[in-house]
Amino acid sequence: MNENVLNANVGHRLRALRLSKHIKQADAARDLGVSPAYLNLIEKGKRVTPFPLLWNALRYFQVDPESFMAELGEGRVDEALARLLDEPLLKTLNLDQDSLQSLSAEPKLAGTVAALFNLYKNTRSQLENVMSQLSSEERARAMAASGEARLDYSPFDEVSDFLQANTNYFPELEEEAESLRRDFAGNDRILGSSTLMKMLESRFGIVTKIADAPTGSSVVRRLSLEEKLLELSPTLTEQPLKFQIAVTLGLMSLDRSRFVERIIGNKTRHAETPRLVKVNLANYFAGALMLPYGDFFKEVQRTRYDIELLSSIFGVTYETVAHRVCNLADPKRRGLPFHFIRTDIAGNISKRYSGTGIKFASAGSCGKWAVHLAFLNPSQLTRQYSVMPDGTTYFDFAKVQLQPIEGTIVRGTAYSIGLGTHAQNAKFLAYGLPLNDLKKDAVPIGVSCRFCERTDCNQRSAASYRFAFSFDEYTKKDCFFSPLVQSDRK
Repeated sequence: MNENVLNANVGHRLRALRLSKHIKQADAARDLGVSPAYLNLIEKGKRVTPFPLLWNALRYFQVDPESFMAELGEGRVDEALARLLDEPLLKTLNLDQDSLQSLSAEPKLAGTVAALFNLYKNTRSQLENVMSQLSSEERARAMAASGEARLDYSPFDEVSDFLQANTNYFPELEEEAESLRRDFAGNDRILGSSTLMKMLESRFGIVTKIADAPTGSSVVRRLSLEEKLLELSPTLTEQPLKFQIAVTLGLMSLDRSRFVERIIGNKTRHAETPRLVKVNLANYFAGALMLPYGDFFKEVQRTRYDIELLSSIFGVTYETVAHRVCNLADPKRRGLPFHFIRTDIAGNISKRYSGTGIKFASAGSCGKWAVHLAFLNPSQLTRQYSVMPDGTTYFDFAKVQLQPIEGTIVRGTAYSIGLGTHAQNAKFLAYGLPLNDLKKDAVPIGVSCRFCERTDCNQRSAASYRFAFSFDEYTKKDCFFSPLVQSDRK
């Protein structure tokens, strides 16, 4: 610890001791025989504390000198403040341990900072959940009325609204993908990685190389435009390998046609949005290339949306097919509307698309939903009819995709891929469940616990903002967070 830091630590600790004993600075200065101004400078770490004064001060505050010096080396930070060091927002402010230690010398200030930040987080979370329930049109009106961008409207929200506005269907990209297939694949239904590499080199002059990423890096695809080289990780199996090459073809096609610039221009609210749109459209192109609209649509009709069978027929992953069925919006060959969601075992949503109008929460979702229940039986398809509080009914099905690394799923990934459509469309699906009484058979679900209108859910994880939180120690429902209503008190 250097001399300046040591001086500051001594001063901060003396101030913390004085405040903990509720002694005014002027009174302490008088009792120690120094001026209030001089003591103030010492407490701020701007003056060296003479040893005789330090000894008198420790005796005055009734503190053991040995324990005091030991605590200086520990660099103690207020516990509430220390927890904030890991907050993503505060990380962007580059606060270090010494900065927080300075705040720790001011107990009231430290507590206030921690409380205000946690209040901000809770308020922001509530705002995001409220806004996530608005339609795209309502959000656009809210933004127009405010005359400025909303704080909760992220680039990812903007991309989602862009896809919704275009019904997740882009005819120009479909035509470009079809043209590429005709030129290089002929009538081949399944595209192999060698064919895709040939496409990339012949059309764009880019050579593909399988190469390890730098030690400690998880990069699986790296494209160098200067070297005309695409490097892919040897850890990729055939299906994800094909998809990464197809995505690269999509990126190069978008660059050549300047499609992103033409379709969105400078109308975005976030600087990152055009690049995120480009990534999404490159993924779209990859799906269109490996699953050509006409052939795929025909097989979808024949197999009645059997996602697993379609995955086998076209030699792609379950998730790729699940994405592609959400693209079937050609007016002449329109598929069923679907919503898509990908979540991990902790319930974190990493992908979502609503082609059915279902509302997604920005954080968390309903634990009664098939996409979460699928983790209970990862080797099977989980199916259910579900009903929202407003009475809208859906048929949902989900499957868990496991990708172990080094023989263990702990090092790999586990995602549940969920699809859903309106309940009346279940009869068109290979997975459709028998239906006797929809009101009886449908599982009651909601957007999220914080905004659910249900008063009798036995798996609530939090109280709803839609009800005033109250409880009665003499009356218990099957879930503590379920609100007590008048009928419960009889």
